[in-house]
Amino acid sequence: MIRAMSEVNVKAGIECVLKRIDEALARRPTDLARMPKPQLVAVGKTKPVELIIEAYGAGQRHFGENYVQELVEKTQHPDILQQCPDIKWHFIGHLQNNKINKVLKLPNLYMIQTVDSEKLATGLNSAWEKIQGDNKKPLPVLIQVNTSGEEAKNGVEPNAAPTLYKYIKENLKNLQLEGVMTIGAFGFDYSKGPNPDFISLMSVHNQICTENGLEPSAVQVSMGMSDDFEKAIEAGSTIVRVGTAIFGLRSKMTGKLNK
Repeated sequence: MIRAMSEVNVKAGIECVLKRIDEALARRPTDLARMPKPQLVAVGKTKPVELIIEAYGAGQRHFGENYVQELVEKTQHPDILQQCPDIKWHFIGHLQNNKINKVLKLPNLYMIQTVDSEKLATGLNSAWEKIQGDNKKPLPVLIQVNTSGEEAKNGVEPNAAPTLYKYIKENLKNLQLEGVMTIGAFGFDYSKGPNPDFISLMSVHNQICTENGLEPSAVQVSMGMSDDFEKAIEAGSTIVRVGTAIFGLRSKMTGKLNK
């Protein structure tokens, strides 16, 4: 990959985002005080390997990718393997069942954030057991919830998420179910009030905690991106997925990567 934007200061971008995370955390209401400090996942969609390595050098460890082919290329890139030994990859895009094995075999895979059906969860559970063998370390996953109801977005309906949560918890021992995530509608106007997607996901979070006798801090909430991660944190997010605010504006996707 050729670096497209040499003027991007990745280190400064990360430092700025981390500062904004701390400031948003300080504004969190007291009823959410027990929710953990948010984990920053740097989203490198369409960005060259060089910028990923720069971010790693600046102390960032968690990275997210939306496309299977781009995740395959980056996780196995010799420079990343050599220079980023402790990198943790989150897959945050739609995962088709026929791509499960390809993704789960990748080095330094940390989490699948987009489990949206019993079928996908069961497929991940079976494949992970075969790949792990005697190691038996469960695969961290999140349930993706389609809070906005948009047909173009994947995810289980909010009212079905607690049922999927119980199904995974009770039946799929090779998965470590960490919590829930949403993408939500883009460009919400906050002059109209709180983001309904964030309200919806926190309602799902609350229902899961109540029905399963869990502390709120025990269930992760992944919501918020470059344009709204501060509002997401104030609403209770524990994982934010930030790309543009770190790496700059995205270049257009090529056909090769958009698979």
